[in-house]
Amino acid sequence: MLKLLKNKYFITLIVFVAWMIFFDQNSFVFQAKISKELNQLKARKKFYINQNNVLLKQKNDLEKNLLNLEKLAREKYLMKRDDEDVFIVNTED
Repeated sequence: MLKLLKNKYFITLIVFVAWMIFFDQNSFVFQAKISKELNQLKARKKFYINQNNVLLKQKNDLEKNLLNLEKLAREKYLMKRDDEDVFIVNTED
């Protein structure tokens, strides 16, 4: 073992491997960090694509059916007809 530690090629190899793992710009630690970030960005992209598809479907439903548009206006924006009264019931407690 002592003979191996005195070998200049072995020491050079150990220094090179340590440099590549921890200190280099393209180190394994940096690559793992970038890979994790890439996976997070892909997950966010997938979420936003799915969200976009849901919203496009809702938009098409609202454009095709006026009853759905009226329902959305009444529920979300509390709109009413002239001869109606709106009562808001808050159930949060």
